[in-house]
Formats: sequence, C-alpha cells, structure tokens
Amino acid sequence: MKFAFPLPHMVRLPAMTQPWEAAVTGPDQTRMVKCADRWGYDMIAVPEHLVIPAEHVELSGPHYLHSTAAQAYIAGATERVVVNSCVTILPLHQPIDLAKALATADWMSGGRLMVTFGVGWLAKEFELLGVPFAERGRIADEYLAAIIELWTSDTPRFEGRYVSFDGVAFEPKPVQRPHLPIWIGGDADAALRRAARYGSGWWPFLTPPERIAERLDYLKSQPSYDGRPFEVMHGLSTNRVGEGHVARDDPSGRPGMSAGEIVDRLGRLAEQGVTMSAVPIPAVGGVDEYLDYAQWVIEEIKPKVP
Repeated sequence: MKFAFPLPHMVRLPAMTQPWEAAVTGPDQTRMVKCADRWGYDMIAVPEHLVIPAEHVELSGPHYLHSTAAQAYIAGATERVVVNSCVTILPLHQPIDLAKALATADWMSGGRLMVTFGVGWLAKEFELLGVPFAERGRIADEYLAAIIELWTSDTPRFEGRYVSFDGVAFEPKPVQRPHLPIWIGGDADAALRRAARYGSGWWPFLTPPERIAERLDYLKSQPSYDGRPFEVMHGLSTNRVGEGHVARDDPSGRPGMSAGEIVDRLGRLAEQGVTMSAVPIPAVGGVDEYLDYAQWVIEEIKPKVP
C-alpha cells in the first residue's frame, strides 16, 4: 500500500477542516511537503476549483488552489515524492496550455508529475467560465485525446469539435514515457470507461469501499482496457464527504483511530484493490502536532500494511 500525504489547508471544506488549518500558510505547507518527502510518503495531491459561487461557499469553502501551479511549486520544493492533482477539472482548461504546463513541470522535476482529471460537478463554475456544463464529458474526452497527442507525437495533429491543431511543434515532452501518468476521478460509469481508455489509475470519491472491487471489475471489463497496471486511490476519510460536499457519517474514516484500527481498515481497502490511501488528519492543535502524527503514520503504520 502506498501512502498519500494529506496537506492541510489545500481546501477549507467545512465537512472536514479543523479550525487550526485555516491559519496554515504557504510557507507552512512548504515545510510540511519537505517533511513528507523526507519521511517517505509516496504522493501529495492538490484539489482544484477555479472559482466558487457565493451560494456554495457554506458547503464547499472559498479556498482552492490552481492544481497545476501548486503541483509545480510542490515538485520544486521536494526531491522524490510524486505530485498529483485531485482533481484537475479538465473541461475548464484550455488543453494545449494545460498540456504545456504539465509537461513543463514533469520535465523540470525529472518525471515526478502526474494528473487526475475529472469532469467537474459545479454547474455555476462552468457558467462563469463560459464552458457548457452539459457537454463536459465530451469536452473531457476530446481534450484527453488532444493532450496525449501533444505529449506523444513528434508531429502533433488533432482535429476535433472543441480543439484542433496541425503543423506545430510541442516540446518539452514529459520525461515519463509514454507520458506522465493520467488518473481519472469520479464514480459514474462514464468516468470508469474514461479511465479504462486513457488512465493508469482511478480515484473514486463517492463509491463506498465495499463496492470498489465491483466497480474496478467493471472498469477492467471495458474493451479499451488493455491489461496495463492500474492504481486505485481511496483515502480513509474519502466517504466523510458526500455529493455536493455535504458531510456524512463514515465510521471507517474516523480521525484519531488507533494503529490497529488503521491497519485493519487499510487491509480491507487493499482487499478491494486499493493501492494507495491516506490517513485522516486527527484532532490536533496545529502544524507541529500534525507533523508528529504524519511521521508516526509512516513509521508505525506503513510497515504493517502490505
């Protein structure tokens, strides 16, 4: 089992955020990611919304980073940890620009970038950015194909409804081959089909742990899945947040569990096919206490989980 490091104050999601997290600064985060890198965490992931409509702030909070910009910064501040997003809302980005940003960060970091693409759920956000919400799935599929063409072809050419290019050069290519890893976030059948076609990983958000194996079987049954190695991410606290960022009870993700409880729950996730997880931030008083806990997770929990 690989371990992701939950970086405080990536969001201020009322369903999950403790009061002290709102005071965490960018320099605090830099110190924390350096520690996570040194201790042996496998991944740090950055959530994203580009804008939150005022009527959603009570549920979703106001604070979100630009995923790719933050990924590049974290990669520059660390030496070995892989930096992901969770998720980059693909239809809201111009695909050539996004392909360039991700390839640049992968190239400059020596191949430590990856990306989790999602189609988004907040209709007002799409409206504010001038993107048709009802077409977001089709846009995402086309953008994915176009981005991969830019990353992999010496003479990129693409013709689509939403993006087209020909007669262009595109460098640097990602260091990783054939391209930096693409995960797909989401729970709908369409997301799983997209992951089967384009992805090397799946990040569910609403799927309960006991259904992950079943849904993974569906993904791998798709004609486009070619048997490639596949990662599945499911944090222990994932299901504490429901659709629309509404808090819900999830005893499997209770913060402050004992070492035995955490190991047991991670073992159950592994049985479902999960390859990476994250331990919830417990009730602590600040950054230093949290770092003590995060180090304890790596030293005491990680060695006990296959």
